[in-house]
Amino acid sequence: MARKKTIDDVDLRGKRVLLRVDFNVPLDEEGCIRSDVRIRRAIPTIRKMMEAPAVAVVMSHLGRPKGKVVESMRLTPVAERLSELLGVAVQKLDDCIGPEVEEAVGQAKPGDVILLENLRFHKQETDNDPDFAKKLASLGDIFVNDAFGTAHRAHASTAGIASYKPAVAGYLMGKEIEVLGRLLETPEAPFVAVLGGAKVSDKIGLIMNLLPRVDSILVGGAMAYTFLASKGIPVGSSRVEDDKVEVAAQTLARAEELGKELRLPVDHVVADRFEEGASPVLVRGEIAEGYMGLDIGEQTAASYRDILSLARTVLWNGPMGVFEWDSFAGGTKATAEAIAGSGAFSVCCGGDSAAAVEKFGLAERMSHISTGGGASLEFLEGKELPGIAALQDN
Repeated sequence: MARKKTIDDVDLRGKRVLLRVDFNVPLDEEGCIRSDVRIRRAIPTIRKMMEAPAVAVVMSHLGRPKGKVVESMRLTPVAERLSELLGVAVQKLDDCIGPEVEEAVGQAKPGDVILLENLRFHKQETDNDPDFAKKLASLGDIFVNDAFGTAHRAHASTAGIASYKPAVAGYLMGKEIEVLGRLLETPEAPFVAVLGGAKVSDKIGLIMNLLPRVDSILVGGAMAYTFLASKGIPVGSSRVEDDKVEVAAQTLARAEELGKELRLPVDHVVADRFEEGASPVLVRGEIAEGYMGLDIGEQTAASYRDILSLARTVLWNGPMGVFEWDSFAGGTKATAEAIAGSGAFSVCCGGDSAAAVEKFGLAERMSHISTGGGASLEFLEGKELPGIAALQDN
């Protein structure tokens, strides 16, 4: 993949810089921010602009207002938190295009930070409407995309603007491209992928693209039961994607053909119902009717730990079980600890995996936690992401 220009490759001094970030933060009922991780991740790029100095014109979406103004999805709480983190007053505007926005941006001085209102209050944003993209582009001299989480969307503010202004990556986007690119292009062996989560259908593209590159794939989560079912192993009332059983069988055959290890759980923590208070039961091999697998068992976790202890590169996407419930969190916790303790170059992708390493206090021990869910998956599937394709090659 071609290397992309970053914010370090352009002269920002005195320029108005349009910065696309991903401030789609979780809010509680009172409209307070539950986690400011996404805001904090953008700070280095914004600081670079302030120090240049340039006018930083910051753009983001929040939630899914579907082209209408939704009061609870305004970026006001984001502007307040951003002001606190930067130690300067961030000017928050009530729209992202129009005469008032143009006037405010025109009067701003280098070093100022302006936050535009939620881009998705305009339907044209998700439609990638050229006129809307042109209006956004008119607010700046250079376009910097630091919103990796939306890089797989061809929207006006991620891909459209790049038709009108030179486009480069911010620090966060640049890091994601570099780290995920390394997994696909130059991973140090042994390379182990740990894949969990609910659906095989979400991961088939990823598995197929990784198989020629990895040494082992360790499977957990509900998707393991579709694989086990494809081998004719009884899985009780565990979640199985019936329409993907054949695909799972073909995937196992492909792994064997390539001489790659695709490991499935050999024991399970099961329960008679999908409920937090259900009693956990450890079973080996087959799962009896009326029981469902909710976590990998101790023997599986131990064998996965042995493989991970030798790894030099690890990709983790998806939990091993229902880790939100303590009775069924053991497999995910053991796997997270094994990755953290392996000394390998470790990359954690997906919201659930990120939440798990936070829950177990292991975030600091991962080499990289990706900010993109769907975006990182599509990147690792080998797809071209519109938000990255639009950036200038270096």
